[in-house]
Amino acid sequence: MSFSIKQSALPLNVSRSVVPRRSPSIRPSFSPYLNLQSNAIKKTTLVSASVSKPLHISSIGSCFHREEKPVVRCKAYETDKSPSAGVKSETAQRVKIGIYFATWWALNVVFNIYNKKVLNVYPFPWLTSTLSLACGSLMMLVSWAVRIAEPPKIDLEFWKALFPVAVAHTIGHVAATVSMSKVAVSFTHIIKSGEPAFSVLVSRFLLGDTFPPAVYLSLLPIIGGCALAAVTELNFNMTGFMGAMISNLAFVFRNIFSKKGMKGKSVSGMNYYACLCMLSLVILTPFAIAVEGPHMWAAGWKEAVSLIGSQFIWWVAAQSIFYHLYNQVSYMSLDEISPLTFSVGNTMKRISVIVSSIIIFHTPVQPINALGAAIAILGTFLYSQVRDRCKLLTMMRSCYIAPSQTSQVVSFAGKSMRNHPGFKNFDSSNNIDERYS
Repeated sequence: MSFSIKQSALPLNVSRSVVPRRSPSIRPSFSPYLNLQSNAIKKTTLVSASVSKPLHISSIGSCFHREEKPVVRCKAYETDKSPSAGVKSETAQRVKIGIYFATWWALNVVFNIYNKKVLNVYPFPWLTSTLSLACGSLMMLVSWAVRIAEPPKIDLEFWKALFPVAVAHTIGHVAATVSMSKVAVSFTHIIKSGEPAFSVLVSRFLLGDTFPPAVYLSLLPIIGGCALAAVTELNFNMTGFMGAMISNLAFVFRNIFSKKGMKGKSVSGMNYYACLCMLSLVILTPFAIAVEGPHMWAAGWKEAVSLIGSQFIWWVAAQSIFYHLYNQVSYMSLDEISPLTFSVGNTMKRISVIVSSIIIFHTPVQPINALGAAIAILGTFLYSQVRDRCKLLTMMRSCYIAPSQTSQVVSFAGKSMRNHPGFKNFDSSNNIDERYS
């Protein structure tokens, strides 16, 4: 939103309070176009000034007292670009987000294909998970060393806060890999689409959070769809099923720990994931050695190479590289888009992975099984819509905005309030808590 203010001699502070004179019979209303008039010091002259650059509202608050007139506090900031430049910038931003999404989906599909190929002939999920983290850590260390990426400025307190996040991330990563080693890729992703249900239940019963009834109702298609897909799965395996379920639970706790412990930590999405990857590697390596061990790895490696040939080495390298790249792009995209937009992209990503894996691996699918998958994924999408709507209503209540004014508040110059710069950081936590792996 933009508006002009005219001033002749005095500088204007757009963050101060403005007290409009209204008659008692006129009902206060919110309008995105404001005429600001200064009468704080009882002057008869009208203060007018001209600002050539548009001002964007960053926050609005209203206060009503028994004996005082309504007070509207409006904070705004001046942009550095003209309206025409703003349109070009918005178009460029949309193109950039589209590239992020296309790259994210493509990398995720390629990772899942190579990961499944490796696990089919080399069933050592603990080592496979370790190699993925090791490859990502090495890539980021090299990027920092040659200044392709700016190294983060972090301290010991950052690593302490990141440790529980890394533990949960490690468990979720290994559990998902174990699941894929036992069942089809499509089945693992169908079960993993039920992560929002775990998020709500854990937050409700362990953290004491409350949610509107609409949020609980949106979980029904997720739970029902996952149950239907599991019951009708032709190649059902309990270890694979439990691996996907444990992965869901672990990633929910990862998000909770991140929300609680990483609040206020100023690190970009790319560097955040790099640090998370390195700490997870340190945690996972001794457990991988204890569970599987070098002797099993060596014997399995010889058998896989003799069966597939040198191409197997490329499969292992590809699944490790693409695992890091797709996660890196997904965390980078969180710096550019709102959690709602990300959740929509995540839903589409899961659909692309399921469909592509069924086609490539010729996975047999019954119609009832496909129906269960569709219901579960649709439920995930509906949950993200309902959750974001509830957050918007909560934000409006905190700003004392009447429900009758919702249509005016939701849109500023055609933009969603959730994406408006003034409300972009409404959530106190890092956007990682909105991410579903």
